[in-house]
Amino acid sequence: MPLAVPSKSWFQYLLPSFKLDDTKHHLDVLRVLSVLTWFLCAIVVHITSLFPLFDSSPHAALPASSSSLLHSLSHPLLRWDAFHFGHIAQHGYVYEYEWAFFPGTPLLMRGAASVVRLFEVRSASPETPGWEDVLLGGALAACLCSSTTTLYRLTLHHFRSPSLAFLAALLSLLPSSPATLRLAGYSEPFFTYLSYRGMLYCTRSQWFFAACTFALAGMFRSNGILLSGFILWGVLVEPFLTTRKVPFKKLAYAVALTSLTVMPFVSHQYTAYRAFCGGSATPAPWCISVPPLIYSYVQAKYWNVAFLRYWTPQQLPNFLISAPILALLFSYTTFYILHALIPRLHSLLLGRPSGRSLPASPFLASSLAPHAIHALLTALTLLFTAHTQIVLRFAATMPLTYWAAAWLVVEHPRWGACWVSWSVVWGATMLVLWGAFLPPA
Repeated sequence: MPLAVPSKSWFQYLLPSFKLDDTKHHLDVLRVLSVLTWFLCAIVVHITSLFPLFDSSPHAALPASSSSLLHSLSHPLLRWDAFHFGHIAQHGYVYEYEWAFFPGTPLLMRGAASVVRLFEVRSASPETPGWEDVLLGGALAACLCSSTTTLYRLTLHHFRSPSLAFLAALLSLLPSSPATLRLAGYSEPFFTYLSYRGMLYCTRSQWFFAACTFALAGMFRSNGILLSGFILWGVLVEPFLTTRKVPFKKLAYAVALTSLTVMPFVSHQYTAYRAFCGGSATPAPWCISVPPLIYSYVQAKYWNVAFLRYWTPQQLPNFLISAPILALLFSYTTFYILHALIPRLHSLLLGRPSGRSLPASPFLASSLAPHAIHALLTALTLLFTAHTQIVLRFAATMPLTYWAAAWLVVEHPRWGACWVSWSVVWGATMLVLWGAFLPPA
């Protein structure tokens, strides 16, 4: 159902020269804006990195003998989890706590580092890439993984509206953690891009390609196993809601695709099991757990991650800074579930036809159901069983974040203006905090 954008929408006044129905023009504009915002983020981070740092670890890690250009480019990138990713990229998994980080990002950083080293002028290059190499390699890979145009195409499929697709893609240029999404060798840019691509394959019923792409995403974050839900929904749930039956072949096909999607998680745990639980050495405490998962063990031991364990008075500031995104996700998913998903399930229980009728709002399209469920489960997990401020980084990996923001802009303009204002202010703040190596991580 196409979205009829009101002629007096405030965002049209901000962008008067854009043709709101020209898909090709939209994509061209988005590519240009994506590059411009990347440069803006890089400039802000590099300027603020010249200030006294809250933590001097980057000065200790980066060699003083490095060239001024390499040092100036890589120094602002060495923050927080980049220490862990960079160390794994150089030396592999050395310490137990490093197994909390999946191998996708370190492998990509190391591979991209080999490209960076081709342009270095050194008398002799060591076999192991240095900090500058892996940091710049990770940044190079991150800037090439822009997901803006993929989000546009994904939104266009679900909403059938070029103007709404353009709006959602524009809002994605204002992430709540721009440094980790656009600049640094973090898992977010790669996981976001691969997640969006897999979701786009799902819209085309290209389930095998979707499973392969989700499996690649699973190499970067443990949350990748949740992406299998999109395949299960498309292959099993959606046909069942329509025809009320699922052939055995489809069930077997869904199981096979899901197994492929979760394989990186299983492989990572199995590799750790062989390293810590095999041989004659004293096995680690988690080896006797059922199942023996090093991931949950190190998360609890080193990061104190468990149900409600983060709910302490000392963490109240982290809950407050996470509140805008959590409120957005909970508001929209609740709106969708109450007005779209539950009525559809109710019709199924009453034996009524559940054909795809036009919804009262494009934001209630039936195809958004797996996205709403996925976002709700993710938000609940981050709220109750994780370091809640991670939602500032992880929200960008869910397209529903920007669809919810577009919902505010279109149907609740005052709240939409508040969201855009907060996104600009908080995004700029996060760039400054990143450059100065200040919390939140």
